[in-house]
Amino acid sequence: MVWSIKKKLMKFNILKEFKEFAIKGNMIDIAIGVIIGTAFNKVIDVLVKEIFLPPLSYLTDGTNWENKRWILREAVIENGIVKPEEIAIGYGKLFEVTIDFLIIGFTVFLVVKFMNIIRNKSQDPNNKTVSTPRDIELLNRMTELLEKQVEIAEQKEIENK
Repeated sequence: MVWSIKKKLMKFNILKEFKEFAIKGNMIDIAIGVIIGTAFNKVIDVLVKEIFLPPLSYLTDGTNWENKRWILREAVIENGIVKPEEIAIGYGKLFEVTIDFLIIGFTVFLVVKFMNIIRNKSQDPNNKTVSTPRDIELLNRMTELLEKQVEIAEQKEIENK
């Protein structure tokens, strides 16, 4: 009897914790991140395959990098049957994936840099062109008041000496 009550309470606590997790926005933030990540992946895929690889292919006389490989052993066909299979190192796919990685890394770097610039502008209380978040304004005001209190305390200390 006691065990079943504890079991029910555990289920209730787990449901309660899940509800708090979902309501606090963590799950929503994760979902939004996945959706944006998927869309971003599609943009990067098109950027790589339709924008960057065609000029690279043009510079290399139309070479299809995906199929490039270094053949270590040729396949031998006897009577329509492949006896030893071909052994090859597919460096072309590695090249394409490396280009993808570099483009994605650089794009993410630019996006983060842009977001940091925007965030820094919005957090600067002296910048009047961008509305400063309320919490930053309050922190700035508190800092100013503390600095004034320190100045007043230092002046009183000097006057008392």
